[in-house]
Amino acid sequence: MDAERERGGGPPRLRRHRPPRWNRWGDEEGRPRRPWRSTVLITAFVLFGSNFAAHAQAGERAAPDPFAYALLFVTGASLLWRQRYPVPVVFGTAVTTLVYLGAGYSYGPVFLAVAVACFSAVVAGHRRAAWSAMGVLWSGHALVAHWLYRWLPPSGDSAASWAQEVVIATWVVAIVALSELARVRREQWARERAERAQAVRRRADEERLRIARELHDVLAHSISVINVQAGMGLALLDTDPEQARTALTTIKAQSKEALGEVRQVLDTLRTPGDAPRAPAPGLDRLPELVEQAAGAGLTVEVEGEPPRLSPGTGLAAFRIVQEALTNVVRHSGSRRARVRLGRDGGALRLCVDDDGPATGAEAGGSGNGLAGMRERAAALGGTIEAGPRPDGGFRVLATLPADLKQAGQAKGKREDR
Repeated sequence: MDAERERGGGPPRLRRHRPPRWNRWGDEEGRPRRPWRSTVLITAFVLFGSNFAAHAQAGERAAPDPFAYALLFVTGASLLWRQRYPVPVVFGTAVTTLVYLGAGYSYGPVFLAVAVACFSAVVAGHRRAAWSAMGVLWSGHALVAHWLYRWLPPSGDSAASWAQEVVIATWVVAIVALSELARVRREQWARERAERAQAVRRRADEERLRIARELHDVLAHSISVINVQAGMGLALLDTDPEQARTALTTIKAQSKEALGEVRQVLDTLRTPGDAPRAPAPGLDRLPELVEQAAGAGLTVEVEGEPPRLSPGTGLAAFRIVQEALTNVVRHSGSRRARVRLGRDGGALRLCVDDDGPATGAEAGGSGNGLAGMRERAAALGGTIEAGPRPDGGFRVLATLPADLKQAGQAKGKREDR
C-alpha cells in the first residue's frame, strides 16, 4: 500500500474482481453455462422432425398450426435451463408434450426434449422428480388415448391400442434406465477423480515429509558438529591456536559436506522426474559418521557388519545412526557411543547406546529427530524403540527389514493405503 501511495500520490484504488476467463459467461455464483448449442440443435430437430411427421400422418392426426409450433418451441427452448433448474424443466417439458399430444397433433420427435430433460434431472440427482415427470407423461397419455380422445381433436379419433401404450411405457423405462446408468457412471468417475486427487496429495505430502526428514537429518547432524567445534575453537583460540585451527578445518569440511547433501536434496525437489545425481547414503558410509563424530569429540565403537540392504533401507539406517549420534553429541554427557549391527532372521537390528548422563543443555534442536526416525522405520515396516536405559544412558534400537523383497512389499503396502 505504501508503494501505491508513492506511485499515485494518494490512497490505493480498489480493483474490481473479475471472474476467471473460463467463467466469463457464467453468473457471479459460478453456475454452469447455459447449453445454447445443444438446445438450438434439439429444438430445430424437434420442429423439423414434427413437421415431417405431420405430412406422413396427414388425415390421421391434426395438422400443425402456430399453436403446435409454439408448444414445440417452448418445449425445446426450456432445455436451456435444464442444468440450473432440472426439476421445473423436466416437469415443464412433460406437461407441454402432453398438451401437444392431447391437442391431437402428429407424433414425432417431440419426446426427445422430455428424454433430455429427464436425463439431466437424473444426472443432477433429482431421481424422484424425473421418475414422477415421466409417470405423469405416460399416465396422461394413457388417459388421453383411452378416455379423453372423445372430446379432443381430431374428430372421429378412436382409442389407441394397449400395445401402443406398452411401447410408450417401454420407451419411458428405457429413458429412465439410461439416465440412471449415466448417473452411476458419472458418480463413479467423480469418485475415481477424487481418489486420484487424494492419492496425488498423499504422495505430495509423503514427498514433503521425506524431504523435511532429509534436510533435518543432514542439517541437525552437521550443525551439531559445527556448534561443538566452534565452541572448542573459541575456547582454544588464545591458548592452543593449532587445536583451534583443527576445529575450524573440521567446521569447513562439515559445512561443505552439509551443503553438498542439501544441494542434492534440493536438486531432487527441482527435478523430481530425473534420477538423483549421487547415490543415496547407506551404512557403507558409516566410517564417515564415525570420523565426523570424532571431530565433535565423540568416540564411536562399531560392532558387526551390515547386511546387503535395499537403497531405501540403507538410507533409513544411515539417517537413524546419524540422528542418534547427533543426539549423543547434543544431549549426553558421555563422550563414547556404541553402534551394534546384527541380523535377526530377515530383519536388521540396529542399536546405538551411550552411557549418559543427560546434560539437560539446550543444543538448538528442533525436537523432530525421534519422530523422524520413527517415520523412516514405519515407512519400511520397521520399528524404533528409544528411551533411557536402566543402568543409565540412552538407547536407540531400530528393527528394519533387511530383505530387499520385504522392504519393497512394505513400501508398496504403504503406498496402497
